[in-house]
Amino acid sequence: MSERIETLLNELESIKMKLKEEIEEQERHISYEVHNGCVKFQNDVIEKQKKNMKHLFSWFKDIPLLHLLSSPLVYAMVIPALFLDLMLYIYQKVVFAIYKFKPIKRSDYIVFDRQYLAYLNPIEKINCLYCSYFNGLMQYASAIAGRSELYFCPIKHAKKMAYAHKHYYEFFAYGDEVDYQERLETLRKHSKDNDADKKR
Repeated sequence: MSERIETLLNELESIKMKLKEEIEEQERHISYEVHNGCVKFQNDVIEKQKKNMKHLFSWFKDIPLLHLLSSPLVYAMVIPALFLDLMLYIYQKVVFAIYKFKPIKRSDYIVFDRQYLAYLNPIEKINCLYCSYFNGLMQYASAIAGRSELYFCPIKHAKKMAYAHKHYYEFFAYGDEVDYQERLETLRKHSKDNDADKKR
């Protein structure tokens, strides 16, 4: 990776941090605390939220029929998702251990906290649990796949992609064969050293 690209990536990370801080500042008026993974609102906030909840009768009355009919297909995706979750666990335990990669923390990606919102009715809370699990699982899988790709095939694609994982910009240019094997060994060693540093 060139020094210019590394500088731009560092600037990008800095902008992401500033964006995160700005969003947190805008949301500061919503008062809640997190204790041991549980979100706690003050009683008056909970009462205000409950006033904005759409009750089940109204919710079912307003939902389009096609949405209801498609819901079994939506929720059927939980079955392959659970299987994928299990396989990712086994993959990390076996492959990551063999190659001495730093494990990816599942809890960094799959977060359940929307069920504490009192303005959601029970079905909306179930929907939120489903979305939190499924989207978090996809991001978790992408992080594991990205770390694997960094070791096995760190070459950029010729075609542009809509999404790139965090390691992608460290990859080698497509078609740049000069000293590929030597650079590959250096990148592998560097990435393992970084993993070791993060474990300390």
